[in-house]
Amino acid sequence: MKKITSILLALMLLLTGCTASISDYKSSQPKFDLFGYFAGKTTAWGMLQDYKGKQTRRFTVDIVGTVKNGTLTLVEDFVFDDGETQQRIWTIKKQSDGRYTGTAGDVIGEAQGVEIGNALQWQYTLAIPVDDSVYNIKFNDWMYRQDEKHMFNVASMTKFGFEVGKVTLFFQKDD
Repeated sequence: MKKITSILLALMLLLTGCTASISDYKSSQPKFDLFGYFAGKTTAWGMLQDYKGKQTRRFTVDIVGTVKNGTLTLVEDFVFDDGETQQRIWTIKKQSDGRYTGTAGDVIGEAQGVEIGNALQWQYTLAIPVDDSVYNIKFNDWMYRQDEKHMFNVASMTKFGFEVGKVTLFFQKDD
């Protein structure tokens, strides 16, 4: 049993070393510009997949962003394919070192983010209610600015270090 645990730990460490770094996107254009992109109205379409890659839900999001006194407030209104609706309100601040911190009602603690080139890495723990339980799931969002109006987001969802799902979103700025 000890040998199996050691092998699994070594494998996890090896795989962790294979992940992309935000600095890989230093020369990628256009510049991400979190506050600039989300100021105003944005629409997003997305899906959730389980750990096997099976699509489990689809959704749309109407987003309204306002920037005031160095703070971006995002009001996200979700509509899922089964008719469920949710609202999340993010309050995001840019720190003096260029990083971002953010809070929302269902986020545990503070989200942390950094943008370099056309990419933003955004990490947080989300409290997700399922039936009579609430699960704290870690999200590692990678957002990629494509052009003036379009952005992709791929998020890995983990629990105890194991991927339990993915979220993929496509964003479009409204005129």
